[in-house]
This record gives sequence, structure tokens and C-alpha cells, in this order.
Amino acid sequence: MPEGHTIHRAAQDQRPMLVGKRIAATSPQGRFAEGALRIDGQVCTAIEALGKHLLYQFEGGDHLHIHLGLAGRIYRNVQPADPPRDVVRIRMESVSHVIDITGPAVCEILTADDLTAFRMKYGPDLLAEPDEPDRAIARIRKSRAPIATLLMNQQVISGIGNIYRTEILWLMGLNPFARGCDVPEDTLQRLWTEMRSLMQIGVTYNSIITNGELPAAGQDIQERVNIYAEEACPTCESAVEVTKISARTLYYCARCQGV
Repeated sequence: MPEGHTIHRAAQDQRPMLVGKRIAATSPQGRFAEGALRIDGQVCTAIEALGKHLLYQFEGGDHLHIHLGLAGRIYRNVQPADPPRDVVRIRMESVSHVIDITGPAVCEILTADDLTAFRMKYGPDLLAEPDEPDRAIARIRKSRAPIATLLMNQQVISGIGNIYRTEILWLMGLNPFARGCDVPEDTLQRLWTEMRSLMQIGVTYNSIITNGELPAAGQDIQERVNIYAEEACPTCESAVEVTKISARTLYYCARCQGV
């Protein structure tokens, strides 16, 4: 499932393609025909990322809400584009570009009221402007759940996925099983700041890079991590421990993270 940096990068890349332009919307697959008709012919006024969700705003007040999930994909092409494949849930065409979305976990129209309720369900986005960590930190400090669980809870913080969770806990030497209420507030402030910085790098390079090795110009951009899916800790060379928490695989170093 794409983590928050991927969704923010998708929004960033699509804005010049769609925003301010009148959109022809169709559902080649047929499963979203009614929703596509709602926004067909309208001007796209904004594209926003909220955690792992994409929100396309239209002049009539409706929003197209997309959550890619595990199987969803976004394909971008310039005009004139080839005919859509039958698996395309929604196609959005401007005079210059075509966006095809396949296999999303969620593809729906939200009214203004729906959107207000939707926003209330989620914690602050790490990459949002302005930066607002206080609400997330307050929720963590009130919880007895493990910090590794809380970081994956989108009602606490929006946008962190499994790789970033593993990496930030290791980078900060935090015990993943420590209760949220036991993690000092200044540590959580630093966690927010460091995680925000890592995800901003992710948006820039469209890849997860947590080990400080930024690509040189012209290099292929691939994930560069410290401990996720690795066998040995790069600091102490101890074997990396593996467990399940929040139904996802967590990697950690027992020695460096005080487990």
C-alpha cells in the first residue's frame, strides 16, 4: 500500500495536469459510471493529499475520493491518449493529459458535508501545511497502546506506513513496544520532526530514503533503508528481530532499541 509520501507526490504531479482545467470523466469499467457523471464537464479546482487518500475537488463542490489500497494504480499520459483499458475505474481527461485509475480500494464522490466528516476521522497529516503535531502527540500521550501500533493508526497520524514506522523507531532508538503514554513529549516532538523530514525527502525523490544516501543526479532512485527487511542491524550488527504488530511485519534491533 502506498505510504503518504507517494500520495503527496501523486497530488503534486497531477496538479498541473488537471487543476484549473475542465475534466471529461468516464468509467470504462462501468463500476463508477454514476460517480464519473457527477464530475464530468466540471473544472478541477484542487488536488489534495490527506495521509493515504487523494481528494480531487471540483467547481460544483463535490470531491472525488481515492484510496489506492494494495492494488490501486494511477497512470498518467499526455493527449492524445490511447483508448482506456476495461479495468480503468475512472478516467479523467483534460485538454493536455489523461489520468487513469485502476483497482482502488475506495473510489467515491464526497459532498462538502461528507468531506467534513471524513476529515474528522483522521489524525493530522505529517506533510500538511501548516505543520500541526500537537493533536497527534496528545493522542499518543493518552494511549496505553504500543508506539508501533499508534504510528500505524491513521486516526492518530495520517500517512505513515510500515516501512517508515520501522525506520523511524530504529533511527530514534525507540522500543516499538513502549506504551504511547510512556514516551516523553519531547521525544514525540522530535519523532514528528524527523518523520516529517524523511517523508519530505520521499516526496522529492518519489522513494523511501531513510539512510541519508541521497541519489546523485542521474542515478536510479530506489528505496534506501537501514533496517526494514534487513538481516543485521547496521549499527551493532545484531540480528534484526521480526514480529507482527498491527497486522504488519515489524523489524527492530533489540539491542539498539532497548527491547
